[in-house]
Amino acid sequence: MNVPQMVKPKTLEEIEKMRIAGRLAAEVLEMITPHVQVGVSTGELDKICHDYMVNIQKTTPAPLNYHGFPKSICTSVNQVICHGIPSDTKQLKDSDIVNVDVTIIKDDYHGDTSQMFIVGTPQQHAVKLVETSRECLYKAIDIIKPGIRLGDIGHIIQKHAESNHYSVVREYCGHGIGRTFHEEPQVLHYGTPGTGLKLQEGMTFTIEPMINLGKRHTKLNKKDGWTVTTKDGRLSAQWEHTIVVTKNGCEVLTARQNEHYFRG
Repeated sequence: MNVPQMVKPKTLEEIEKMRIAGRLAAEVLEMITPHVQVGVSTGELDKICHDYMVNIQKTTPAPLNYHGFPKSICTSVNQVICHGIPSDTKQLKDSDIVNVDVTIIKDDYHGDTSQMFIVGTPQQHAVKLVETSRECLYKAIDIIKPGIRLGDIGHIIQKHAESNHYSVVREYCGHGIGRTFHEEPQVLHYGTPGTGLKLQEGMTFTIEPMINLGKRHTKLNKKDGWTVTTKDGRLSAQWEHTIVVTKNGCEVLTARQNEHYFRG
């Protein structure tokens, strides 16, 4: 097998542990959904998720203290692309869009997933961006099977985003996952068909396209060292799932109960 050691497919035992971790991560998003409302602070959302993970699920919030990240989830509001730090002073306002990104550790294995929420009154341009970014993720998931290449995944995401006049963030990407939060390979959300690593059964990784309403360029907040925003200040949206390549396709390890798309 021409697979680098660092992209070694997972064993059946490892996949089962990741299946459990993935389900638990999805349950955090299902739990927090009714709390994402006008007036709630992102800090409060973090506290609710932290309590649920630690006290109810008996899981570990992977982001907490990861390379110094100070909270248990990421909350990225409006022009924030990713790695938004929850804050007690950041209250959600009517028509905000927010990505809630959850990663848990259970029995040493990670489950990583995120979803977009539209707060209060939907704005048409924001709704279209949010839905298109989800379509980008689903279109990528649809093509995953042994033998395709990572460039095929990036290409289908880029093609769909750009055909809707959006741009794809280049600096941040999906990643291998398992016992380690971020493993090889990097899963770019743009690319050329037929290029990159060839997928094999048992490989596990995230796909998490970050799609911008305006230009693709990003800006890192140097003060906190984490928060990434669009350089032009326009909206960004992201959805994420952890998947495993199966014999004939893939399994979405972090699928939520309401995602009938994955249930035929």
